[in-house]
Amino acid sequence: MRLQLGSALVAWLAIVEGAWASKEEEAKPKAVKNIAIIGAGAAGSSAAYHLRQFAEESDVKVNITIFEKTDRIGGRSLTVSAFDDASQPIELGASIFVAVNHILCNGTKNFNLSVGSNYRVASGKDDVTAIWDGEGFVYETTDGTAWWWDAGKLWWRYGMSPYRAVSLVKEVVGKFLKLYEQPYFPFRSLTARAYELGLVEITAVTGEQLLAQNKTNGSLFLNRGQINENFSRHIIQAATRVNYASNLAYLHGLEAMVSFATDGAMSVNGGNWHIFEEMVKSSGATVYRNTAVSAIAFAKEEISSSAPKYVISAATAGSSAAEPEVVGTAFDDVIIASPWQFSNIEAGEGVIKHSIEEIPYTKLHVTLFASPLTLHPEFFKLPPGSKAPSNVYTTLAEGEEPKEGAEGVGKTGFYSVSTLRTATNPKTNKAEFVYKIFSPKPVTPQFLSDLLGVKVPETFTAAAAENGGGDDEESGADPISWYHPHWFYSYPIELPRVTFQDPILGSGLYYTSGIESFISTMETSALMGMNVARLIVDDAAGVSRDEVPGAASGEDSRLQKLKAEAFLEEPGEL
Repeated sequence: MRLQLGSALVAWLAIVEGAWASKEEEAKPKAVKNIAIIGAGAAGSSAAYHLRQFAEESDVKVNITIFEKTDRIGGRSLTVSAFDDASQPIELGASIFVAVNHILCNGTKNFNLSVGSNYRVASGKDDVTAIWDGEGFVYETTDGTAWWWDAGKLWWRYGMSPYRAVSLVKEVVGKFLKLYEQPYFPFRSLTARAYELGLVEITAVTGEQLLAQNKTNGSLFLNRGQINENFSRHIIQAATRVNYASNLAYLHGLEAMVSFATDGAMSVNGGNWHIFEEMVKSSGATVYRNTAVSAIAFAKEEISSSAPKYVISAATAGSSAAEPEVVGTAFDDVIIASPWQFSNIEAGEGVIKHSIEEIPYTKLHVTLFASPLTLHPEFFKLPPGSKAPSNVYTTLAEGEEPKEGAEGVGKTGFYSVSTLRTATNPKTNKAEFVYKIFSPKPVTPQFLSDLLGVKVPETFTAAAAENGGGDDEESGADPISWYHPHWFYSYPIELPRVTFQDPILGSGLYYTSGIESFISTMETSALMGMNVARLIVDDAAGVSRDEVPGAASGEDSRLQKLKAEAFLEEPGEL
């Protein structure tokens, strides 16, 4: 009996002790996680926004600090002002997003942003959009034309290929969209997810190979039959060139499918960067603009810790300090949200546990200009007096050899020229057309002369670039009233591959730009920002996620990787 009483007393004391411990735990304030985000583009802005959301849902306290080396939010999404008039913004960077871009579309709704069906304001209801191969127009469509008329033209010329291509795109995009859902979201390894979703079979081959066969070993796609080579070259390649400055032979299959997924194209009135600006505001983050991070290192007292803290050195443009200074806060987590190879950041010894791959990026020239003139028909080998299209996308001519990078532009010399909208010239108070040209090299005065059918002096482009515009009367360039040249390292050269940079570089150190070799869009950068935000909050809250059923791990995963790499070297038939 005494033994039984003793056991009960011990049990009772344990309960009381646990209750007191629980009360003490509740009374103890929860530690605040200090999180640094380097870069305020799509990925960094999304990371900040979702960190705040996920942290509040999980009762995790976070203090977010953003370091942005420029004076603005949005990264490669930015606008410029036509004629230096802020009321006439023109999209210079990422121009559109589409209906399946959940994060961006939800952002426009959550922040009550005004959205247009597309950014272009047509110069007339009968404007023509055409695809040109340097010899002639291989396809044309007119604004306002009934959808069934265009569908009929496509069917008459290409048979079932348009339907097969659209079905293939929907199936591939459907697989990708699972990355937003549990158990695929969040992911610590993008490479693993590519295997698990079967998308490695698509990234391992070129768009040309994928479209030519339109089938796999039975694991992913139905065998719907081949897609007509002319349809691929005329239509889909025009899309890959305007979106990724690449021909189908030098672009992996997944990115080729993304190029053709344009249903519900839209943009934010005033600029897509407004989405990211609102994300940052909503996050409550402290933002240091014009502040370039120069180094990331371990805090000295935390080197031996299993959860190290990081110190960041940064310099503010225009400050009196000649050298970067260490930021006063020690950070629990750091998110590098811009391409590492362009960051000029020095990582301290042992900081980066998993090396960051340096990947080649495309150097894309974007030229904006305003003119009262329409495009000249003779430039496109049309008869004098005929009307040139308002928007021209390009592809390779039949028999023209596809090449990689800038050399792949072919005889057209440019990827696209578009009539974006009209803008008011303050000198004449008249509306003029605003054009955008994508090209692998800077446009020349001779090219502009041919394009507009009037003489543009040889000194024009150099003078305009120095003056920040083309409205200098001494340039003699009356046909061009405003001129804004720019170039970006816009996106990676998306060659076939089967492995991708994972988002975790070390304990508490994350990287977002690895997803760009998989798919490079505003949305996918935002997705990776959301992904690392979820990983950080889950770790802080002690949350573990269910694994994907059937997912390989350990040795099985290593063998899968070796098999996939062998498949890349010798893909054979899909």
